[in-house]
Amino acid sequence: MYESERKELTAKLREKGIKDIAVLNAIEDVERHLFVPKPMIHHAYRDVALPIGQGQTISQPYTVAYMTQALKVNPGAKILEIGTGSGYQAAILYSMGANVFTIERNLEIYNDTMRRFDILGLRVHAKYGDGTIGWQEYAPFDGIIVTAGSPSVPSSLMKQLDIGCTPGDSGGR
Repeated sequence: MYESERKELTAKLREKGIKDIAVLNAIEDVERHLFVPKPMIHHAYRDVALPIGQGQTISQPYTVAYMTQALKVNPGAKILEIGTGSGYQAAILYSMGANVFTIERNLEIYNDTMRRFDILGLRVHAKYGDGTIGWQEYAPFDGIIVTAGSPSVPSSLMKQLDIGCTPGDSGGR
């Protein structure tokens, strides 16, 4: 379903500079219409952010692709996502073979997304909570993607990123 729309979206992202084949394949493979509210389905493959309720949005596909490309995800990479939202970004990462850990702060959205993950068979590690403190029990992570932002990078997240530096060192990616 929506195969031609997914191909068109992927072509547009390629034109906008997304070059990572794994990212483009994931964007084409993951059915974005399953992550948007039913009234928004006809807009699912437009390159725009869409409302998902509770004042949140599913990110613009270009934003998802750009951020994912910047992560340089390899199969098996352990990625922490802050801001699960609809689950679309987690699904993209999972499709690329990442071991995904995701945190959502809104309980209603979290519960809806957990049902969606179950229905779609997405095996991601998810929890309800404050993403700014990260998920220390599973650290370090090969990459951290913040899809729900804050004005600065919390030091608790920097400490959980496997960037090959010592505490207090600001090196890494």
